[in-house]
Amino acid sequence: MAENNKTAAAGAVPPKPKAAAPGAAKPAPSKPAPSNTAPASGGVYKPPVDRPDPNPYKETRVSDLTAWFQERFYVLVPVIDYLKKKEVPKHRLSFWYYFGGLALFFFMIQIVTGLLLLQYYKPTEAEAFASFVFIQQHVPYGWLIRQIHAWSANLMALMAFIHMFSTFFMKSYRKPRELMWVSGFLLLVLTLGFGFTGYLLPWNELAFFATQVGTEVPKVAPGGAFLVSILRGGEEVSGETLTRMFSLHVVLLPGLLMLVLSAHLMLVQVLGTSAPIGYKGTGMIKGYEKFFPTFLAKDAIGWMIGFALLVYLAWAFPWHIGIKADPLTPAPVGIKPEWYFWAQFQLLKDLKFEGGELLAIISLTVGGIVWMLVPFFDRQASKEEKSPAFTIFGLLVLAFLLINTFRVYLEYGW
Repeated sequence: MAENNKTAAAGAVPPKPKAAAPGAAKPAPSKPAPSNTAPASGGVYKPPVDRPDPNPYKETRVSDLTAWFQERFYVLVPVIDYLKKKEVPKHRLSFWYYFGGLALFFFMIQIVTGLLLLQYYKPTEAEAFASFVFIQQHVPYGWLIRQIHAWSANLMALMAFIHMFSTFFMKSYRKPRELMWVSGFLLLVLTLGFGFTGYLLPWNELAFFATQVGTEVPKVAPGGAFLVSILRGGEEVSGETLTRMFSLHVVLLPGLLMLVLSAHLMLVQVLGTSAPIGYKGTGMIKGYEKFFPTFLAKDAIGWMIGFALLVYLAWAFPWHIGIKADPLTPAPVGIKPEWYFWAQFQLLKDLKFEGGELLAIISLTVGGIVWMLVPFFDRQASKEEKSPAFTIFGLLVLAFLLINTFRVYLEYGW
């Protein structure tokens, strides 16, 4: 028995390795495999964490200059790649897509020219008009900068209106682009706010009395007197009103517009460009083109045409300086607001009976709210079905604006 146990134990012993032949290479000593589960200091086990490469584009084969920018702004590379993949549908109504870009272009012109005008403009009752005249007559090319600023404000409002109605009639506000429509409507309201607050800054007679009439309207509404006192800085239009309009025009409204514009542009990029209802199913879409660089290049051509038109209008049809405002003189005949307020102005004139102004204010306010919330009411468009009732509603709103604007033009002229 003992002999058998010795034999079994002997069989369990591994055989001795044979001696290596003379001159043969010695085998390399084996190293233990690295362990990923080594306990951390203190005896606490922490599992390994696989972290992604913070710059996955560093191995991309590009030029030295592109590689230099990618290394420092690599977080923007996915955004550029996304823009390269984004496509815009091509169909017989595609040209309406360019008016939104034109409105943005004229807004950028407003920023640049506004900053240049700020170098010389003085927003005080005593110096506003004099500084305005100095810019026009003595600053090199100051007249051109001021005329471009004035005309770009009007063209920006015009492009915004065209963009809004083209978007409405193509039903581009339908799901999931409801917030894109809401932000676009807010941009239009802010644009009109720019026009209203900037109108008084030259401090000439026409601007003074037009502001006086315009700020008088809200008084008939509940709480309107308080709003008017905030806008005017007192009971009457004065130097304090000029200061407040200047701060609204230069600080508050640009800040709000930049916030809403950022949200609007982000939604446009994320949700893409919408085609009219029924175009995809009936084969009316001729194809798709890349947003970057094809559509953006066409947009830039539109910008150059818009800039050429802007310079021509500034040279051929300059806005007059007028005469300095004098609060003690009577208001001149034919006072009216800017053209984008003519329709509302005519409605107030039509409703001259007692309580008519309040009715006009309520109608315009409710109408604006309904217009802003149209995407949430138009259920048929959200189902990719035509909604003729809302098309008729849009035609009525457009007719109201055009007819009343034309009526003011016939009575007062340009």
